[in-house]
Amino acid sequence: MTEDLNTGLIRISDDVVSTIAGLAALETPGVAAMSGGISEGLAKRLSGRNVQKGVSVEVGQLEAAIDLRIIVQYGIPIQEVCRVLQGNVREAVENMTGLHVVEVNVKVEGVLFKDEEQEEIQQIRVK
Repeated sequence: MTEDLNTGLIRISDDVVSTIAGLAALETPGVAAMSGGISEGLAKRLSGRNVQKGVSVEVGQLEAAIDLRIIVQYGIPIQEVCRVLQGNVREAVENMTGLHVVEVNVKVEGVLFKDEEQEEIQQIRVK
């Protein structure tokens, strides 16, 4: 986003929009993790330290389009999770940046089962 005011120019970078979208996605109930994509393994889960993983954005002067790749928790209706996710990301980006979000596309790349989640927690504790 670029805005020309009497006092100067305001620009919001793609990285800022990606970070906002990633944080909003991770805070959405039912989203287990962001996915790094097929090239990094179908269900490779990434920690919250790099919230831009699994997020692609196109930012224009006044609008933004966002693509998310996620892993959902098993047992929760995927369509519901995705609809809530789209609303949360849209609201967060629009409120924080003033950009109009024209679309939030979601690609579900995996499902996290309870057993896998427990194993991951134990591996983190061992490290």
